[in-house]
Amino acid sequence: MDRPSWAPGEVDLDRPSAARVYDYYLGGYHNLAVDRAFAEQAMKAMPELPLIMRTNRAFLRRSVRHLVGTGIRQFLDLGSGIPTVGNVHEIAQAAAPESTVVYVDKDPVAVAHSQVILEGNPRAGVLQADLREPHVVLDSAPVRELLDLDQPVAVLMFAVLHFVRDDEEAAASVRRLMGALPTGSYVVISHGTHEPVGERGREVERLYTRTDNPLAPRNQAQVAKLVSGLEPVEPGVVFLPLWRPDGPDEVDDHPERSCTYGVVARKP
Repeated sequence: MDRPSWAPGEVDLDRPSAARVYDYYLGGYHNLAVDRAFAEQAMKAMPELPLIMRTNRAFLRRSVRHLVGTGIRQFLDLGSGIPTVGNVHEIAQAAAPESTVVYVDKDPVAVAHSQVILEGNPRAGVLQADLREPHVVLDSAPVRELLDLDQPVAVLMFAVLHFVRDDEEAAASVRRLMGALPTGSYVVISHGTHEPVGERGREVERLYTRTDNPLAPRNQAQVAKLVSGLEPVEPGVVFLPLWRPDGPDEVDDHPERSCTYGVVARKP
């Protein structure tokens, strides 16, 4: 297979990548035949997948706008993935141009594309790192240059903690990051669940064992534990369409079809 110009040399072109599969679900073009074949197989098991991904992006937009409205001007986006239209810096800086954003991902393709997208934007940066190593993230040059950790920061974890299979490790990642930030900081989490779809969701989970990021869906109570000790913003841990929708048209009779819980929580 010829290596695309956007794929770094260390990327395995024969193995599906969760980041590139997500890009395909959203209609992007930074994906390979192996990713598209995998995504099509997953969508046969669970046709709602593209809708779920779009619902997650809508939650990203609403939650970032909400945080800007509360006065937050610093964002740390963990597991940021391959950039698509409507990313965090676009939303935050459109509302408050002084906002600063650091994107963090362990996927070299996601990082390479972020670097291209952010070129010329002095208030946004990117870092290749694993969210399970908060000290590496917080001690990095992009974070030190762009974020003042003595002032409130919003930590964003959209559709990423369900790739951390160990429950305690997932909770500890949130706990250590928020423990290093001042009062008034926030964490935003969206997290996949099998609860509404049962066996179809478990089939997708089995498929993801073939990728570089196996899935670990959690139920509502488990997602709530991820923000233990923090103050959830109303309406708490809910299916994504129910978290502060912009209007009634955003919520149909089956918000559970999003198969994803969302929560925004503040450090007291």
